[in-house]
Amino acid sequence: MTILPIHLYGRPALKKKAKAVQGIDDDLRKLVGDMFDTMRNAHGIGLAANQVGILKRVVVVDISDMDEWKDVPPMALLNPEVLKEEGTWVMEEGCLSIPEVRDDIERAESITVTYRDMDFKTQKLKAKGLLARVLLHEIDHLNGVLFLDHLGAVKQKLLKGRLNKIRRGEVEVGYPVTVDGVSMIEENK
Repeated sequence: MTILPIHLYGRPALKKKAKAVQGIDDDLRKLVGDMFDTMRNAHGIGLAANQVGILKRVVVVDISDMDEWKDVPPMALLNPEVLKEEGTWVMEEGCLSIPEVRDDIERAESITVTYRDMDFKTQKLKAKGLLARVLLHEIDHLNGVLFLDHLGAVKQKLLKGRLNKIRRGEVEVGYPVTVDGVSMIEENK
């Protein structure tokens, strides 16, 4: 598998809506495998295809390294859609595409999601807590929405300087990234 460069804040793919996957083929299987490798290499728990510059409705999630969630298997979701949201809770979030920026975000505490699995069969998933949060965060990516978009105008304005540095690639991360169309793989290893 291949570790793909993650697109940093400011890259156009992060603000575009991804297109539905029409079926499974070898290219899609490779993309999903590469996304899992990329996410794990960056020590993430979720990754949307937009974050690697691919505008397909594909999300990978793996929260099994966390004790409370060790029984939740890694999952790939194709064309995920939220059917129902219940309750709310606030938790600090971050994003591999927006390194070094974290903030409290209010999201639904439990959700019901429909999606296609890697056999392209329709599945329904009820998720709560961290799993629900990760799924909502990644589905937002597929819709061109960043976690920053959930912040108020004042907080967004306060982050502007840091976000401009990220947009220019003036951030140190331990994984390959893409800034202004330039892959910065070597510089960030």
